[in-house]
Amino acid sequence: MVKIVEGDLLEQPVEVIVNAWNRNFIPWWLLVPQGVSGAIKRRAGYQPFVELGRYGTLSLGQAVLTSAGKLPYQGIIHVAGIGNAWRASEFSIRESVRNALLLAAGKFRSIAFPLIGAGTGGFSPAETEEIMKEEIDKTPFDGDIIIVRFRKS
Repeated sequence: MVKIVEGDLLEQPVEVIVNAWNRNFIPWWLLVPQGVSGAIKRRAGYQPFVELGRYGTLSLGQAVLTSAGKLPYQGIIHVAGIGNAWRASEFSIRESVRNALLLAAGKFRSIAFPLIGAGTGGFSPAETEEIMKEEIDKTPFDGDIIIVRFRKS
């Protein structure tokens, strides 16, 4: 089941959340994460990003799992949703969604996504949401899926 909500990704009642990340080619400690990544770093602490750094450079759309640090989730799936020019593409959004769901399948019963590629990635929220819903419909995941449209509480 797919549910679309407005709110904060870090307040969703799920087992795992998705972090819209970059290709990991710049060390996390050199970046000033904004948006979802910035909120995760502030509330989870550095541990998930230290673990993420061990993966090295990610392929566009690749998904990797880390601990959730101080957050109450079973893990964080980081996806390389934007490329080297800090822009998303339809390909990167689709691959990020597909790979996150494939990684979560069989491990988690619920997952929450931000709008991957919206904002910094250059896509409009409406366009991103449509691409994500199409990809979710094509990818097997036996659990609950939440797409979160960010809204400050």
